[in-house]
Amino acid sequence: MAEPRLLQALAVVVLLTACASAPNFPPGANGEVVGHVDGDTLDVLFSVEGRAVVERIRLIGIDTPETKKPGTPIECYGPEASRRLAELLPVGAFVDVVRDVETRDDYDRLLAYVYRAEDRIFVNELLVREGFARTLFIPPNTGLEDEIRRAERRARTERRGLWSACS
Repeated sequence: MAEPRLLQALAVVVLLTACASAPNFPPGANGEVVGHVDGDTLDVLFSVEGRAVVERIRLIGIDTPETKKPGTPIECYGPEASRRLAELLPVGAFVDVVRDVETRDDYDRLLAYVYRAEDRIFVNELLVREGFARTLFIPPNTGLEDEIRRAERRARTERRGLWSACS
């Protein structure tokens, strides 16, 4: 069953779409978080050609432990990673989304590097640096690979998050 916040956000999207009015994003922000799927996937509301559109975004360069994959058990540190993404980008947070070479994955999710608009925190890198995610790069989307891999080396060395909690 969908989370009440997500249902609320979707109702707002339907209302915005029906009224044909675009969301009013602050300067520098190009989307608003309306839901979370897991630790590396979220839903963001955009204004596209004057219409409100919700896109499912898969964060490029990272992989968090599974929590919702059908037929797969909940993996070590998965719930913690999901909670951390929701803390970093709560519903209503504004984000800047930067794409790489390939725009979408096989599940039609938008592939992106995500920055929290209020303070420019690079969310993909921070999740890895804090030990909530591992690196996962699928060419050709490797534009920020060096930065994210450095964060993983640091997290492993310092045994942060999943690097100490999971075998």
